[in-house]
Amino acid sequence: MTRDRIIIMGAAGRDFHNFNMVFRGNSTCQVVAFTADQIPYIANRVYPPSLAGEPYAEGIPIFDEAMLEELIHNLQANKVVFAYSDISYSELMHKASRVLATGADFVLIGPEATMLRSIKPVISVCAVRTGCGKSQVTRYLGSLLAQQGIRGVVVRHPMPYGDLAAAAVERFARKEDLAMQHCTIEEREEYEPLIAAGMVVYAGVDYERILRAAEREGEIIIWDGGNNDFPFIRPDLEIVLVDPLRSGDETAYYPGEVNLRRAEIVVINKVDVAQEAEIAAVENAIFRVNPQATVIKTLSPVTLSEPAAVRGKKVLVIEDGPTVTHGGMPSGAGLAAARAAGAGEIVDPRPYAVGSIAGLYTTFPHLGPVLPAMGYRPEQIDELAQTIRATPCDLVLTATPIDLPRLISLPKPVMHVTYRIQETPDEPLRRAISSFLAKIGSNRQ
Repeated sequence: MTRDRIIIMGAAGRDFHNFNMVFRGNSTCQVVAFTADQIPYIANRVYPPSLAGEPYAEGIPIFDEAMLEELIHNLQANKVVFAYSDISYSELMHKASRVLATGADFVLIGPEATMLRSIKPVISVCAVRTGCGKSQVTRYLGSLLAQQGIRGVVVRHPMPYGDLAAAAVERFARKEDLAMQHCTIEEREEYEPLIAAGMVVYAGVDYERILRAAEREGEIIIWDGGNNDFPFIRPDLEIVLVDPLRSGDETAYYPGEVNLRRAEIVVINKVDVAQEAEIAAVENAIFRVNPQATVIKTLSPVTLSEPAAVRGKKVLVIEDGPTVTHGGMPSGAGLAAARAAGAGEIVDPRPYAVGSIAGLYTTFPHLGPVLPAMGYRPEQIDELAQTIRATPCDLVLTATPIDLPRLISLPKPVMHVTYRIQETPDEPLRRAISSFLAKIGSNRQ
């Protein structure tokens, strides 16, 4: 019997998890390559033998997705598995057409085949697009559990941008752990706010091992999703965020619509800055595809420590990287805060961008006059620092969730923009979590 020869299309996350869950140890097939897209510096590496297992004594090579057709031909692949997230339906089908034109099968693997089972209750926080506010909700859930005296541990969607073997299981409980594990800016943006909120975070590559470690430490597992991917762990309660500032995207991006259709609770975030028509459009979309879901509206207020210091100034705005790159937003909380505080001028960083930072504006032409906080490698962090230093401004307004001056020495004043989930007065999300806790408590008696 001829074994299937498989290429997995990925971005250093879902692809590795799908391999571990479906193909590792599977004698009926052989994964001959991964391809990489979305994230820089992923290609030209190897998924290591220590993670791949038998019969991958040399590991599995990772190539740039641009080589896909060539790889299918040269490696004699007959199936291509798509395994990354936050991609429009039109782009997804263009990629499918590239595969099908070679004669190979194009495959999507669903949640049931890839979800781990936990011995602890699991709450998942996912979204229909990158940048909806998942981490804000995760922090809020952590505080609600702590108020009940319950130890919640976060298991975060993977971002293994360094040594894959060393990152098989990662635990973050202190800010010092971020430096010890050589975290990128993108990793820090997700982990640092959770650590600052007093939460323990697990992540890495091998999620079977990660989950078992988290179960030993926490009473409830909070799955903190990445992009708009669905959970790696089977949830007992599925919370999904939608963004009224991008109404229509909730049913136009893969796999965000999958999340929306599965959700028990749908949170419409940012209602304090969205128009009523935008909120209504998202509500209608939820009702069309998942009328049984409980819909909760939340605010996402933006806070500046010294708004008066911004008035009249020439301001460089730095935004959360993924939100404004593959998240598709031209700007974020930083630009909104700068304008609300009466900035005299928003300085466009494009003329001063260098290296890979300059390349972002070509790769993501939708970007507005803001600087994405990108730093997947030390050299890119240095290019980010060069760009900031070269931009003529009075003040740097940074809306990335991390303490950027700790990583980059800047000769200019820096002000941090913060944002958090805020409930409406009747606190529907708090009440929903209380009901869930009561339910799982009664089930265990």
